[in-house]
Amino acid sequence: IMKNPVPQAASLLLEKLLLLVHVRPLPEGSGSGGEPPPAPGYYDTSCFKRGDLLEVPRTLFIHFGIYLGENRVAHLMPDILPAFTGDRRQIEQVVTNKRLILGVITKTASIRVDTVEDFAYGGSILVNHMDRLFQDQVLGSEEAARRAEKLVGATAYSLLWNNCEHFVTYCRYGAPVSFQTDKFCETVKMIIRDQRSVLASALVGLASIVCLGLAPSTTLPTILIPFFLWMAG
Repeated sequence: IMKNPVPQAASLLLEKLLLLVHVRPLPEGSGSGGEPPPAPGYYDTSCFKRGDLLEVPRTLFIHFGIYLGENRVAHLMPDILPAFTGDRRQIEQVVTNKRLILGVITKTASIRVDTVEDFAYGGSILVNHMDRLFQDQVLGSEEAARRAEKLVGATAYSLLWNNCEHFVTYCRYGAPVSFQTDKFCETVKMIIRDQRSVLASALVGLASIVCLGLAPSTTLPTILIPFFLWMAG
């Protein structure tokens, strides 16, 4: 959904970093023979309205969906299965950890409709928590729901450019953005800048040793300054 003029190599690096820390597999037991998801009725859906944006905070990320009414949520999930079969009965089964991880790696996904219980999987749900960030950009509830329903089906997946947050912000606000991805990218940039500072300090220190010789006045700063910069980063 989104495009960005980031060089391809940098984009691939960021995607690999996001794969390590941004994506957390589904809770243990999800579709793998363990503890089942909460039974229908576990969540009070009477406070949800069609077109609401639902958030489920996880340990390392937030999962998003659009409420369609009647205990149904449209959400984008990495999933390898749509790349191999068009059998709706198989695809509509709860996504397992293996399907999710392989979907991230192969960049395949589906925008699917699940029950609130399967969508949240026991997590707490926030409703329209992002509206405060968009203010007057909030689309009508029916428009948001219709956008979500229109997009249901197989889709490409990208941690940077097309994830579950891009999907819901497009549906409810008309602008596909991902704040948690942007925040992670900024953190990576800060780390890179800090490491460059450490490297630059080390090189200057080594140059002073070469030019002025080994001495406490040159050797100690060469060791200590990069060390403290690295610790601060």
